[in-house]
Amino acid sequence: MIEFRSVSKQFPDGTVAVHDFSHVLPTGKATVLVGSSGSGKTTLLRMINRMVDPSSGTVAIDDEDVQAVEPVTLRRRIGYVMQNSGLMPHFKVVDNIATVPMLSGVPKKAARDRALELLDTVGLSRELADRYPSQLSGGQQQRVGVARGLAADPNILLMDEPFGAVDPIVRSELQQETLRLQRDLDKTVVFVTHDIDEAFLLGDQVVILEKGARIAQIGTPAEILANPASDFVASFVGADRGKRALSIVETANGRVLIDAEGRAAGVLVDRADAP
Repeated sequence: MIEFRSVSKQFPDGTVAVHDFSHVLPTGKATVLVGSSGSGKTTLLRMINRMVDPSSGTVAIDDEDVQAVEPVTLRRRIGYVMQNSGLMPHFKVVDNIATVPMLSGVPKKAARDRALELLDTVGLSRELADRYPSQLSGGQQQRVGVARGLAADPNILLMDEPFGAVDPIVRSELQQETLRLQRDLDKTVVFVTHDIDEAFLLGDQVVILEKGARIAQIGTPAEILANPASDFVASFVGADRGKRALSIVETANGRVLIDAEGRAAGVLVDRADAP
């Protein structure tokens, strides 16, 4: 369990990124922090692994104040996936993944064997193990980044806008891969995004933030869509413009869902036929 207790963060230039934020992130679930630029979502995420320390308040993991843990030790037991993968360009794929467990004392051969298993886990061929990051596509690099985040088998996985730099098709594939991994591995995932559609797809719990990490609404995607807590939330999720209101249109090839602006939003299938 990750708990924020009256956490605030003011940077040296006077910017208040987080103001008195309190919330509990449930174990084994995916919590998505979503908001516009300047909403403090990335600052909150980086407080969990002490890449940013709060000006006041407490961040606790299983009731242990993270400030009581040496930062490097803390980070080695928390997975972290960032935008643009953050891979070391002079290391081969297998060594990028194996680095974290090796730093924690795992023998090199065992760490490399684990890295190969993780390539399977994230849907990559082991033939890529001896390539360098520059020889991979953007989507492949991001998958390697996820594998590296999982390398030490952490209970917590932090994902900071990890799919923002890839094209829409690859992004969709990576989102589906993230859903599969969460089902299979049962990690506590904290995911940051500015995309409300991504938040609703990936989040068991969605935290919508205003400037200064002020909580606008917390709930499941269904709860937020059904009952936006304010005009801000309604505008942010598109409810005030009817963007989320769908209707069914019969076509020669089946039933299509159309949004309020007449654009196709999906295909309606019978539950028995769904994959």
